Amino acid sequence: MKFDLVVIGSGPAGQKAALQAAKAGKSVVIVEEFEGVGGGCLHLGTVPSKALRESIYRYSLGSRGTMGQEAEHHVKKSKSAGDLPDLRRLWRRRNRVVSGEAQVIFDQLKRNGVQIVHGHARFVSTREIEVQSQKAKRKITGDIFLVAVGARPVSPPHIAIDGKVVHDSNTILALKEMPRSMVVLGAGIIGCEYASMFSMAGVQVTLVDKRNEMLASVDREIVKNLTDLFIQYGMDIILGTEATEVERANGKDKTHTYVHLKNGQKVRTDAVLVAQGRAGNTEDMGLKEVGVEVDERGLIKVDSRFRTKVKHIYAAGDVIGAPALASTAMEQGRLVSVHGFGLKGWGDGEAEGLPKLFPYGVYTIPEISMVGPTEEDLKKSGADYVVGRARYHELARGQIVGDRYGILKLVVDRKTLKLLSVHIMGDNAADLIHIGQAVMDFEGDVTYFVRTVFNYPTLAEAYKTAAFHAINQIRGVTKSR
Repeated sequence: MKFDLVVIGSGPAGQKAALQAAKAGKSVVIVEEFEGVGGGCLHLGTVPSKALRESIYRYSLGSRGTMGQEAEHHVKKSKSAGDLPDLRRLWRRRNRVVSGEAQVIFDQLKRNGVQIVHGHARFVSTREIEVQSQKAKRKITGDIFLVAVGARPVSPPHIAIDGKVVHDSNTILALKEMPRSMVVLGAGIIGCEYASMFSMAGVQVTLVDKRNEMLASVDREIVKNLTDLFIQYGMDIILGTEATEVERANGKDKTHTYVHLKNGQKVRTDAVLVAQGRAGNTEDMGLKEVGVEVDERGLIKVDSRFRTKVKHIYAAGDVIGAPALASTAMEQGRLVSVHGFGLKGWGDGEAEGLPKLFPYGVYTIPEISMVGPTEEDLKKSGADYVVGRARYHELARGQIVGDRYGILKLVVDRKTLKLLSVHIMGDNAADLIHIGQAVMDFEGDVTYFVRTVFNYPTLAEAYKTAAFHAINQIRGVTKSR
């Protein structure tokens, strides 16, 4: 079997690379080790976790007003009365979402002539892989190869994942019932997302991290607001320490599980979620043997065009490390095909690497999204800026959806009025961020928001409110708030 492009892995990077090459008339095969298509993103990561989030979000208050007074009442009631959602119903909805999206991806690949071969891929030379399945072994050769096998969660050696009491972000999606209490180890994006989900479902959550801050890459004001909400919803947050042992219940002498912390605390819990990093799925692929450099975490080293040391072997997505987002993985995969085949008219001007400007979405409850540098980064660089703020409770739409705590921040250059960054916490943050991203991409300034017309009532109006606040500060009319 000979192809122009051989893609190993059918996650976001692999899909978009395959589709881009196929639309340019290239012959493409995707080798996927597991049944179905979509990779970990669809089956173990982004899609099922966000489907769970949406179900809990709707459960918490009939789909709206999660940040309002009713939410506070609901969470207090659920924790006092033990009113937890039926996890089996949540999983059924998740399964429908995953199977539906898997069918969409399969149909799209098939429609574009992309072949799919199932089995484990291993390089036997720089131009050939061997694919081993339960039924057969076959050889596939190609002109260009893309390794897009993703990554998996890892845990400290002294905390073993058993899928019963101690979970990682893969096994947590197989829980049989909602626990009464949970300790989440790791206050990064994955840890905070799951901590907020289970807390909103009525679980007593304790969030632990050895660092002294949550979500280190997010604007500190946004994190402070999120932390306050977490505490308001009854979450315990313990920073500056780490777990030294998980003392499991054995049903005889020990009827409860305890997490022992380095600071001397002992937290009783029904479940533990370890969210402390990820490693590349590169074992037994023969990569080092053919000259591809892989680090101690199983991540592949690439250049600005996603090439490995073997120039016709590329890598993209989580297997190359940060930023490790599904959105950036998709663009990395697409650019592999653009650069690898020298395609013109497909965004070839951007083929050197990812665009400098792309958004982050953190699917906690409430959502967080950002594009551009944080205030802390700008202070370090000595930038002269002002911050325009809009609170959701000032907007008619904010009142309608019941989000009393949402906030949108515009960081604006004091002299040029250029938009430097946008930071949002609240309902639909990950969608709203793209308005600011577009203005920044086209080098617009904050006056755009003042003179444009937004639908009413919408949360997008927050851009106009924040823009007025920023400009009025520059003019000396209004102070920062």
